[in-house]
Amino acid sequence: MKSIHVPATAVAALILSLAAGSLAQAQSGPTPQEQMACRSDAGKFCAEHIGKPPQMNACLKANKAQLSDGCRKVVESRGG
Repeated sequence: MKSIHVPATAVAALILSLAAGSLAQAQSGPTPQEQMACRSDAGKFCAEHIGKPPQMNACLKANKAQLSDGCRKVVESRGG
């Protein structure tokens, strides 16, 4: 299995994509714990969507069954 380094810009994109689930949640944004819960999954399943929040959000939702438990809970809590 290949390890993927996820740069800080990817984390920012992930924050924006997760926050895009709903307006109220977008205003509050994900917690640092939520961000960390999905960092690995974002790099593993959706690296090509880094910097593209709508595509990242859709990708995480599309891969929800394969996400870690923590990230799956974050995606579900954000409308995914």
